Amino acid sequence: MRHVFIIGSRGLPAKYGGFETFVEELVTHQQSKNVTYHVACLSDSDHGTHFFYRGADCFTINPPQLGAARVMAYDLMAVRYALKLVKTKGWERPIFYLLGNTIGGIMPLFARQIWSVGGVFYINPDGLEWRRTKWPRPVRAYLKLAERFMCQTADLVIADNIGIEDYIKQAYPKAKTTCIAYGTTVEPTPLTPTDAQVRAYFDQHNLREKNYYLILGRFVPENNYETIIREFMESRTQRDLVIICNQEGSAYFERLKQATGFDRDSRIKFVGTVYDKPLVAYIRQQAFAYIHGHEVGGTNPSLLEALAQTDLNLVLDVSFNRTVAGQSSHYWTKQDGSLAGLIDDVDGQTDFTVLGQMAKGIIRDQYTWEKIVGEYEDLFLNEG
Repeated sequence: MRHVFIIGSRGLPAKYGGFETFVEELVTHQQSKNVTYHVACLSDSDHGTHFFYRGADCFTINPPQLGAARVMAYDLMAVRYALKLVKTKGWERPIFYLLGNTIGGIMPLFARQIWSVGGVFYINPDGLEWRRTKWPRPVRAYLKLAERFMCQTADLVIADNIGIEDYIKQAYPKAKTTCIAYGTTVEPTPLTPTDAQVRAYFDQHNLREKNYYLILGRFVPENNYETIIREFMESRTQRDLVIICNQEGSAYFERLKQATGFDRDSRIKFVGTVYDKPLVAYIRQQAFAYIHGHEVGGTNPSLLEALAQTDLNLVLDVSFNRTVAGQSSHYWTKQDGSLAGLIDDVDGQTDFTVLGQMAKGIIRDQYTWEKIVGEYEDLFLNEG
């Protein structure tokens, strides 16, 4: 039996973003009975409590309230707890899989402890976190240092995108790397245009099927909301721009309003968040086009979901995105007029079936959860 400790997500069941969804799908699609997953779960009350979720052994960690530093304390305490569990149970050759670089600055110390119990240490760096402009400069400097320590210490660096793996190889030539992508599903939504929840949502926001462009992603500057909004406002389209994100109470939202004046353009519609997965899938499928502006990261889950659900995808031209979308999408740059011109070019067209089929083919061939989980289990079971 191979015991795999997954540390760095908020835990199960998934309620948040990419890492949490990855862990949920990993345990949900488990294929081998020779792997036992142990998942650290962030808690505000319990510590050291175990529960089972879809076959995974979940253990709670309750770190002190330290503001942004609580995440670092959470990862540190989870590693310590896992080491204690391994020693108590006498489990041989455990795998410690850390998601993110949060504790990279002191990971060499913990790596020695992992090796002392016969374990191995894997890391998923989660894109280039130190490039995210949401972090102050001192935090970005620490994240870059943490990335270096993690990648130089880990027994294996697992990238979810070839572009990220290429970067790691170039930046840290001695690091051992592999690439296992993120996954998604191509299942269509069960909802139809006549369902009450569909009509209620579309009526609430005055939307019509195939009459809007869509953005759906983390509401942060490096996803280029400002560029997209400016360019959309310059385009001639009469369709709406629907933006699904958590903008409530965001200082960034107010800065965007001041910088672009989008509140004076009735086509721009911030509609808040949507947590109903079938409804999100329906909104994606009925978009005229999806606009993807993510510039930092690896295989973005939102891009995979768009390729699986939306026929026409307008994607920022960076290597991370091209390695995923290939020839199935149209690309734009941050140069003035690039996206506006692309919108004007496609706005009068109606049939994007060929592109949609190509995009779904990419997902079926390379990004299903069954394929991704199979690759992870091969790695875990054949370690060493």
